[in-house]
Order: sequence, then structure tokens, then C-alpha cells
Amino acid sequence: MSVDIRIKNAVKRYGENTVIKDLSVEIKEGEFFTLLGPSGCGKTTLLRMIAGFNSIEGGAFFFGERRVNDMDPAKRNIGMVFQNYAIFPNMTVKDNVAFGLKNRKVPKDQCEKETDEFLKLMQIDEYRDRMPERLSGGQQQRVALARALVIKPDVLLMDEPLSNLDAKLRVEMRTAIKEIQNRIGITTVYVTHDQEEAMAVSDRIAVMDGGVIQQIGRPRDLFVGTTLNGYVKGDETMDGPNFELARQIVEKVPAPLIAEGRIHRPEQARAMLELGVLAVVVGGAITRPLEIARRFVTEIEKAQVRP
Repeated sequence: MSVDIRIKNAVKRYGENTVIKDLSVEIKEGEFFTLLGPSGCGKTTLLRMIAGFNSIEGGAFFFGERRVNDMDPAKRNIGMVFQNYAIFPNMTVKDNVAFGLKNRKVPKDQCEKETDEFLKLMQIDEYRDRMPERLSGGQQQRVALARALVIKPDVLLMDEPLSNLDAKLRVEMRTAIKEIQNRIGITTVYVTHDQEEAMAVSDRIAVMDGGVIQQIGRPRDLFVGTTLNGYVKGDETMDGPNFELARQIVEKVPAPLIAEGRIHRPEQARAMLELGVLAVVVGGAITRPLEIARRFVTEIEKAQVRP
């Protein structure tokens, strides 16, 4: 089961310092919702308040119709994935995944069945008898995610889960996380400082700074729309070698395989495409036009890059 999350006028203080300031937000049932912002903006503090790990000095937190302010974390039915994985080093992969089920006194046959299901879902079944020390970082993160999901939580909370992985693994794992979340349909709150990561996985993003939410919207809206914050928008162009990464948030917009120098970000092309624009010239270092038909790219001439 999955639930919506409603936060009304949340306040968090450490002594005289107020780090969350009268914050309100609603997260839809089954939504992948990301808290994005720089270090110290309050995103992890808010996540820990949702989880029940931090005290709440003001406001109300609801999971569906349940007010959870004073509810023990163990009774909130959440799954949690941490930055450092936090899998048990003295247990095999299978025992790590099954831990939550055993702790809840799930019958043995059911525990075996559900553990096997999530080992296969996360593509770690072949490692079931391995100890964590023999796993790569990406494999350990899959174990942590399987352990969090196997208990069938109402809400999945993820705190910078990919920050310890190298660049290639981060791209691989964020794709896997989004696919699993789509398949299960669980309400997910995801914390990151990485804009590219947030754009790739989120249904909606809340940009935080100074303990407040500055802006909320879909990735495309935040990137190409009117920007009210100073954290997301940035430069309208990008380095050619990074163009391939942008394809994850810009579907059906082709790009040059090799482009040195500067090229316009393809999010702009996608926005025009969704608005039904029939043709657009991509300027900057790219000198030939993309031919765009309504909602589908029909043709692209070979891109030529100026020296």
C-alpha cells in the first residue's frame, strides 16, 4: 500500500536556531518526490522529521489520514535507504533482505517467498549467499533497497543514496531506482544535492534553501520555465560531451554523438516539442536545424560543430 504525505507548517529548531521555517507541502500517493538543494538547506532534516528520527517543534505530519508526529519510527511503516547503505556486515545478502520480515514475525514460508521475489526484482539473486564485503557499491545499494522494500512500506525515504558511487554507477542505479519505483508505485521522498540526478528520477522536485521550499514543479518546468530559485536554472548551454546524459530527461530528442564546444540544452527542444512547435533551430555550437513534428522527432540532419 502507498499513501500521500501532508506536511503543514512544519518547524524544526536546534536551540535558538530555526532550520525548518513554517514549511508546508503535499506529496501525492505513488509520487517520486525529490528534495533538492545545497548542503545545509534543510532537506535531510525534513526527511528525518518525516521518518520520525528528528523531533518536531511545530506543525503536523500526516501519512494519509494518520497524524504521525508522535508515532514511533518503527510504527510508521516506512522503508529507509541511507547514504552509507547500512547493510549488516555479518549477514549474507539473503539474510540482510529478509531481516525486516523476520523482525516482524512473518511466517517462514512467506518470508522465503517475499525475500526471493525482491532478490530477483533487484537483480541480486545470484549474490544471495555472499557477504557484503564481497559486493560492489552498486550491489550493496541494491541490497539496501531490496531490504527497504520487502516489508511493503507505505513510504520509501532515500537520503543521498547514490553519493558514494562513481559516476557510471550513479547513472545505472538511478535508472534502476526509478524503474523499481514505477513498478511498485510506492510514495518516495528522495534527498539529493545533484540537479542532474533529481531531473532524471523525479515526478516533482522541491528546491530548498535556508529551511524553506523556494519552488516546486516537474523537472521540465523547473528547468525551462521561470526560475524562482538560484540553484537549478544555471547555464542554458552545456558541454558537448555531457549531451548524452541529458537524454534521460529529454525523450525523443536526438543529439550528436560527438560534440565538442557548447550546445544548447535539449530540454528547450522538448519544451517546444510538447507545445507543438513544428521546427526549431538549435544554435550555439550546433549549426544545423532539428526538424521537429508535433510530439515526435521525424528527422535530424547530421550535426556540424564549428571549430
